[in-house]
Amino acid sequence: MDDTPQPVDPATLKYLRLLVTVLTVVTIVGLLVIIALFVIRFSSLGAERAAPSVEFPTELALPAGETASAITRGEGWIAVVTQAGRILILDDTGQHILQEIDVPATRE
Repeated sequence: MDDTPQPVDPATLKYLRLLVTVLTVVTIVGLLVIIALFVIRFSSLGAERAAPSVEFPTELALPAGETASAITRGEGWIAVVTQAGRILILDDTGQHILQEIDVPATRE
């Protein structure tokens, strides 16, 4: 038995080294492209998902003695839930009551 290794052809070795180098470069470039696409895609999602700015009037015309516990806004109206258990529907300026709804007490 002959244990001496076969000599490697230098041209084949250079070709193999070139293939490995090209594969490494292509892999790095591909990874950078994927990272760039993720950054571009997810940074544009943040602007689309941002909540729209909703402005409320600085003063609301509530009846005397009423204290607001929650406020929400719809298109052309503002709803105010009071501590006394009433829902007041105001116009979009917050100065005129359009509707009053009494909520029955559900506390035990």
